[in-house]
Amino acid sequence: MDENASLSERFEKDRIRLRAVAYRMLGSVTEADDAVQETWLRLSRTADAHAHHEDGEGRGDGDAPAGIENLTGWLTTVVSRVCLNMLRARENRREDPLDAYVPDPDAAPEDGRDPEEEALLADSVGVALLVVLDTLTPAERLAFVLHDMFAVPFDEIGPLIERTPAATRQLASRARRRVRGVAPVPGADLPRRRQVVEAFLAATRGGNFDALVALLHPDVVLHADRTVVPTPEPVLVRGAATVARGAMAATGRALFTGPALIDGSAGLVMAPGGRLFLVLVFTVTGDLITGIDVIAEPERLRHLDIAVLDGDPSDPYGE
Repeated sequence: MDENASLSERFEKDRIRLRAVAYRMLGSVTEADDAVQETWLRLSRTADAHAHHEDGEGRGDGDAPAGIENLTGWLTTVVSRVCLNMLRARENRREDPLDAYVPDPDAAPEDGRDPEEEALLADSVGVALLVVLDTLTPAERLAFVLHDMFAVPFDEIGPLIERTPAATRQLASRARRRVRGVAPVPGADLPRRRQVVEAFLAATRGGNFDALVALLHPDVVLHADRTVVPTPEPVLVRGAATVARGAMAATGRALFTGPALIDGSAGLVMAPGGRLFLVLVFTVTGDLITGIDVIAEPERLRHLDIAVLDGDPSDPYGE
């Protein structure tokens, strides 16, 4: 009983790191918690299997079971394997990520989880990063997350995906290029556009109607494709007040929305549960938004280059 309690206490010291790895691998709080729980079960089974071999000094790393010299490293490897299996199973269930089921941003989670908790966690990691990670192969995602976000050496990652360290390095490099995306549009004044887009998101999240109107040109035009609402025909909305009222109605959805580089310009991506739902492409003239294109049709989304804007959250434990 004392040994089990000690092992549990030691596991809790690594829980935050394990959950951080799992969330970045899976993009879902629920699935990440499932992966961490499975990791605990595997540790418990390993401890039980080695219990009868212990002679009073058979512990490896502090309270780790016999045979485990570095418990943190062992747990990171196990949770990574669990996540890799989950990603491969997910990939087998879908031919294309954009054709798969995407959670309704307005629906309450079936497990009763607070959507604001998941939204805060997505914000801390970067919604755009989660979207890009979801387009990678399981091996690319694992190589990038473990190496670039948790500083795990390639020679330790390689065996997890049955690759040499050199091949694993190439996978991470390929993923890194996807995260960075295409170069910004020349002469687009990306910092100013980003400032306007982030102000639009902040006003929408805060339900600040006056701030929204102040960002919109009086004759702003919003186009939304048929999948956004959905409606039989695309939606066309004109005028600052009308567009602002529509944005106010989407305050809940804005929790799962973040800035992104879309085809080389600043825009917004919405990704409940880490899965791309829609994007907002902005036309900015001066300091005002003159046009908004809301895209949710899978075929249109497929042809967009979505990447991470410089300065997005990137701390490895963003909890």
